[in-house]
Amino acid sequence: MGTGRRAAPSPVVRRLVRIASPLAALGLWQLLTSLDVSLWLRFEQFPTVVEVASAFADRVGTGAYWQDLGHSLRRITVGFLLAAVLGVAAGTAVARSRWAADVLGPLVEAVRPIPAIALVPVAILLLPTNEQGIVFITCAAALFPVLVSTRHAVRALSPVWEEAVLTMGGSRARVLFSVVLPGALPGIFGGLSVGIGVSWICVISAEMISGEYGVGYRTWQDYTVVDYPGVFVGMATIGALGWLTSTAVETLGRRVTAWLPRPAERGAGPGRTAVAPAPAAPARTPSRSVSLPEKEPVP
Repeated sequence: MGTGRRAAPSPVVRRLVRIASPLAALGLWQLLTSLDVSLWLRFEQFPTVVEVASAFADRVGTGAYWQDLGHSLRRITVGFLLAAVLGVAAGTAVARSRWAADVLGPLVEAVRPIPAIALVPVAILLLPTNEQGIVFITCAAALFPVLVSTRHAVRALSPVWEEAVLTMGGSRARVLFSVVLPGALPGIFGGLSVGIGVSWICVISAEMISGEYGVGYRTWQDYTVVDYPGVFVGMATIGALGWLTSTAVETLGRRVTAWLPRPAERGAGPGRTAVAPAPAAPARTPSRSVSLPEKEPVP
């Protein structure tokens, strides 16, 4: 009798589906806008796909488009890198030190629910230039996803490896850089992947409110002059930039954590290799058991 398990689709089929999905969405968009469909949703004022493509081709040929692109990429890069460094450092400190948890924990939980875009007035009052304010908003947006993910990843680590390093005479710095940070990398990169997406949302919003250049600023300007194809060009540019940067972060995460064991793929069939289960550890002989010292909390 068969097991009833369906065969997984081949990589070619999955690739074709991924290509067909956006093409079908574009075709539906073109159909609804060209026919001026107005039922409950009103498409008569929407630009068609052809109009947006024509506006995109015109915009790409101008220097202003690439200037705006460079401003937005510089802001997101600086703000995100600051958030990554601060978030990993603070998250690790909160997870490993009672003093850091007592000092930083209440502040983090009080500020974390505030949307980063709501900090625009604070940035305007606190920082001397709009450019620094936008970078501040971008950093604040990505900081808390990275911090919280790092904190949970460090706390979830098994203490066995840390105790083994300490038993063999390793220092706490050796434990941090050889056990804690490598073991927490999957959780850290999960927070980085979320943080880069939130950063794009907030940097575009900040550019719309107080920017002078950038993709968000240009998109808002197109809206104010009723250039709807230009608005959709800005939206498409934002989506492409967000997808490319998040893909880059996820690819880097897979490369950095390539040494970690991967779970067996579901529905492994012909052409797929499933990871074999690890052999069971031999039973410990009672007479040879070694008791590890109690782990002292870090002051």
